[in-house]
Amino acid sequence: MKTNRVVALAAILCVALVCLAPTAMAGDMDGVMMKDGKMMMMKDGKAMGPMASDMTMSNGTKMMHDGTMMMKDGSKMQMKDGQMMMMDGKLMDGGKAIGMGNQ
Repeated sequence: MKTNRVVALAAILCVALVCLAPTAMAGDMDGVMMKDGKMMMMKDGKAMGPMASDMTMSNGTKMMHDGTMMMKDGSKMQMKDGQMMMMDGKLMDGGKAIGMGNQ
């Protein structure tokens, strides 16, 4: 009887974690995104308007308003449509983090 309760409680906990995880992450989606060839400011996962000026992320990556990324080591990359740079400098593509060398 106790085993059934423990198993049921564990199953409920797993389902709750799976359901709540995407909701918690959506609030952290602040950064900039390349959308239709234009850089857009993102707040809570929603486009707030065009990127007005260049900015530096917390990891030292500089984001230019034309979508060019300049890393701390001086290397440059161009953002592609649908990619998002988080405020901490992590690059996202389709909601998944990607390494800077995967371009």
